[in-house]
Amino acid sequence: MHIVIIGGGGMLGRKLALALGRRGEIGGRAISQMALADIVGPAIPEASFPVTAHRLDITDRAAVDGLLADGADVIYHLAAIVSAQSESEFDLGMAVNLMGSINVFEAARALGTTPKLIFTSSIATYGGEIPEMIEDWTALNPQTSYGAQKAAAEMLLTDYSRKGFLDGRGLRLPTISIRPGKPNKAASSFMSSIFREPLQGREAICPVDPDYAHAYLSPRRCVENLIIAAEVEAEALGMNRCFALPGRTHLIGDMVEDMRRVAGDAVAGLIRWEPDPEIQKIVLGWKAHFNPAKALALGFVRDDSFEDNIRFFLEDDIEG
Repeated sequence: MHIVIIGGGGMLGRKLALALGRRGEIGGRAISQMALADIVGPAIPEASFPVTAHRLDITDRAAVDGLLADGADVIYHLAAIVSAQSESEFDLGMAVNLMGSINVFEAARALGTTPKLIFTSSIATYGGEIPEMIEDWTALNPQTSYGAQKAAAEMLLTDYSRKGFLDGRGLRLPTISIRPGKPNKAASSFMSSIFREPLQGREAICPVDPDYAHAYLSPRRCVENLIIAAEVEAEALGMNRCFALPGRTHLIGDMVEDMRRVAGDAVAGLIRWEPDPEIQKIVLGWKAHFNPAKALALGFVRDDSFEDNIRFFLEDDIEG
């Protein structure tokens, strides 16, 4: 089995490559080779099979075709310009999130082998005048450029699957927390930094109130779900190829208390509460409550508690 991870240099791409290197198989089929691609050449994980790293700009169709020239059985499309940056740099968001996705879909179609293509979308595709509880059948109504670009790519992924060009699986991710590394330009970046930084002895700023509710999934469980997405049979997916992954919805204040229970008062005391109107303008439009019945029925997983998210970070990602 030949695996390609586009966005293999990002946090999820690196963790996915590492997990696949350790597993050596997907759905009982041995992995024979894996290619990792990103705008900056990704690091190569240990694996019992050949792994190659490639520099790739997905806005360059010829470069995407070249990456897939040797074929692929499973393609992970994780590359994206994140939410706040897509809002402030509209043309860049369109070029990568929509036109770049089309380049990936067209290159997969050109193979003529109907490869599985796992696309990471976002719960930012929901918004506006819709019910408080999001169901699998709730209409998409994004209220940001990022959400609109992801929703448009989802529609095309479903149609390419209907036509038999590829075997698409679009996963609407909750906020992934706690992300290791440094803050990025996502509007949701604070939802990791207010935990990651205090757990490492540094102060952090929370730009929303303690009663702000949001849906979360740990990096560990997200990677598990990315692998499950490649194992689900096409027949089980039905006509709706894109759906929300299961997460847990929490109030920010409750999550801080979860961190306090795991790591102590001194850690929780490193958070400063300073409202940021620009961040709030974006994140207060996101929906927080989901009934991911389809994903759960297909075997996708979520965290048992946010305390687990804290423990996973301490086990997997804390500096030093």
